[in-house]
Amino acid sequence: MRFFLLCILIFSIICCRQSNNARELQDMSYLISTNSVSETLSNLSDKKIFFAHQSVGFNIIDGIKDLMKSSSVKLSIVELKKIHPLTESGFYHARVGKNGDPFSKIDDFAKQIDAGIGGTADIAFLKFCFVDIRSQTDIQKVLNYYIQVMEKLEEKYPQTKFVHLTVPLSTTITTWKTRIKILMGKKDIWEYDSNIRKNEYNRMLKNHYAGKEPVFDLAAYESKLPDGRRSKFTKDGKDYFDLASEYAHDEGHLNEKGRKWIAKQFLYFLSELNL
Repeated sequence: MRFFLLCILIFSIICCRQSNNARELQDMSYLISTNSVSETLSNLSDKKIFFAHQSVGFNIIDGIKDLMKSSSVKLSIVELKKIHPLTESGFYHARVGKNGDPFSKIDDFAKQIDAGIGGTADIAFLKFCFVDIRSQTDIQKVLNYYIQVMEKLEEKYPQTKFVHLTVPLSTTITTWKTRIKILMGKKDIWEYDSNIRKNEYNRMLKNHYAGKEPVFDLAAYESKLPDGRRSKFTKDGKDYFDLASEYAHDEGHLNEKGRKWIAKQFLYFLSELNL
């Protein structure tokens, strides 16, 4: 009986500690855009932008459309079913590769650039999906290949500014079974491991391009609330960020609030690029 009560007490402490640590106030002012949506859109209105993506990318596109409803300035948003050179300003986007296979997306993006986007787009970028980086993904291999391909594209098409995006996060599932695993000192916790891998990949990506090329930290915005708090979890004494439930439609897609939040920061980032 005493052992049972002790387990209940420890379980309660873990739940309380995780609840308290789920949001932490941090200085995230560098992520906050004070520009109006119309001002940001105006700064991009004469640009030719290409965005290669899958499902979460459509969430961001919908967020841009949401923002334009209250703006006097509009961007021409065009989904390309067939890739061709860009001759007019606009926000062009296309599906890329296969979800769950980051290498297919890198290869497909390179083909899209070679098919006419390169040299005609002012800005071009590839976004992975949250399902592309999982707990067993060889993230060093993915990053190395990404860097290798991007370097070739940058050398081949100097007229186009290539920017980089961190991998979007997913929500963290914490059940009573998860807490029992933590209590037992288990090392492999599948509910956490996928997001941990994404955090590690994002850290490596940002470290590689720091001070050299622009990186839009999508993951940071997904985990950050407007008041500066971050959504996170802790494993083995280390903090890792996840998709804030306030922004989540499901495991990794964005709801209306999330897509508008991400879209606003994304547009501001693009408008501040030095072209």
